[in-house]
Amino acid sequence: MSKWFKSGTPWIWMTGGAVSLSLVAVLGLLLMIGWRGLTYFWPHTIYEWQLSTPEGERYTVIGEIHDREAVPVAQLRGAGLALEGVTEDTLTRYLVKTGNREFVPLDFRWILETNIVSRSEPVNMAVIERSHNGNFYGYVERVQENDSAVSGDVREQLLARIERVDELNERMEDLQKGEIGSINHQLERLRLKQRKLDLDGELTDEALAAIQAEEEQLRADYKVLEKELFALRDEARRDSVVVRDMRGQEVTISLGEVLDVAWPNNMNLLAQTGHWFGEIGKFVSGDPREANTEGGVFPAIFGTVFMVILMAIIVTPLGVVAAIYLHEYAGKNSLTKIIRIAVINLAGVPSIVYGVFGLGFFVYMLGGSLDRLFYPEALPSPTFGSPGVLWSALTLAILTLPVVIVSTEEGLSRIPSSVRQGSLALGATKAETLWRIIIPMASPAIMTGLILAIARAAGEVAPLMLVGVVKLAPNLPVDGNFPYLHLDRKFMHLGFHIYDVGFQSPNVEAARPLVYATSFLLVTVIVGLNLTAIGIRNHLREKFRSLDQ
Repeated sequence: MSKWFKSGTPWIWMTGGAVSLSLVAVLGLLLMIGWRGLTYFWPHTIYEWQLSTPEGERYTVIGEIHDREAVPVAQLRGAGLALEGVTEDTLTRYLVKTGNREFVPLDFRWILETNIVSRSEPVNMAVIERSHNGNFYGYVERVQENDSAVSGDVREQLLARIERVDELNERMEDLQKGEIGSINHQLERLRLKQRKLDLDGELTDEALAAIQAEEEQLRADYKVLEKELFALRDEARRDSVVVRDMRGQEVTISLGEVLDVAWPNNMNLLAQTGHWFGEIGKFVSGDPREANTEGGVFPAIFGTVFMVILMAIIVTPLGVVAAIYLHEYAGKNSLTKIIRIAVINLAGVPSIVYGVFGLGFFVYMLGGSLDRLFYPEALPSPTFGSPGVLWSALTLAILTLPVVIVSTEEGLSRIPSSVRQGSLALGATKAETLWRIIIPMASPAIMTGLILAIARAAGEVAPLMLVGVVKLAPNLPVDGNFPYLHLDRKFMHLGFHIYDVGFQSPNVEAARPLVYATSFLLVTVIVGLNLTAIGIRNHLREKFRSLDQ
């Protein structure tokens, strides 16, 4: 036994077991997050309950079961419920999502099993997804055009007219974000141009007349587009649908606010799967609604990926240059040792401290100076003197810089000195040796540092709350208006979206599944970015493998 322990075999098995347990735990966590998040998009059965109150009054509730739990009878009786004739120790109660937000005080309600008279699954029960006020549950009675009932199959008419409204909404969105947005952008540039000329004392009558003429032309074009937009809105509001809700009353809903309609209780497995993929697609490609508790997360996905790519572009050259200086040029003295210790210690600084540094140095000092030097006409409204995607990328670049420096130095230290000496002996300069031999051989280590930097930066939230991320961003950092790339704009981030939905949402129950869905999406984005970087690293490793021989 002692020889077995001395051989080191037990420690190998212990290490392998620990690694295996870690992998199982990580995979289990990912599976749990993925299951809880992706099942949110599956079409749930819609129930119709007939309930009774303790006084004997009956009423109807329509909705889907969101959760269920067993509650001790003693606890319910302690809360004031009589529960006469109940002999069980526990009772089941259901958390039901009822929708119809404008007519029902709460989106969710608890239903105790003793209050249930009957429960059914009507095949004609429809779920209407709306642009505001959440889902609407009820029976579709008829479709109307200009307040007149439309003949024909109700479902076919409704789906066809929703498709028509979707096309109109797309045209309105393109008009607002395209031509109207461009005119607004040009009007703002004219206003800033006039103010700049005024500040410089160059606002002559001729220049003012030219600006006013251009402004009048833009406003005339704006009125034409505005008229077209209002006409499209009227077209979208032409049709409506009449739905009978759980109160037994008919409610008229304009199709201009209807996004989709489905009959979950009447779907087979193939239809349910198609609906599930469609809902996931809308979640990934759509914009958020209702304080981020509904809709999609595309702006957050775009903001996360854009910020990480910008951070990688900034941190890679800085980290590589610093590592090359420390390893190839700096002397082996106490000062160099102190610098290396400081770089390593920077990796342990709390991320929120970097956020405070970014807010004070990048936003207020550097951004404020840029505004005073280059954008005085926009003051007191800040341009770069407020949090934005550029300052977020710079802050995270400083945060991840130690990782890139240490990884690059490790790669440089593994290159034999004979390679450098051989290159110099053949007549190459030190700069040529670094550029053509050393950096290509160290490129896999550089990519390893970049992979670690991406993994950390993509999940950071605390510093971004101070230097650029917001709950809702009206515009993406990239659009069709010059200069096309707007690094001064605020942006949305998947990590902050998770925090906001999970802890700041006015409707916690509705938002909880979105926390899992967004978390799974964030992990997927990070894995995708890392796999891309790993692929590039492996390509570089194969490309420069001959230099190691």
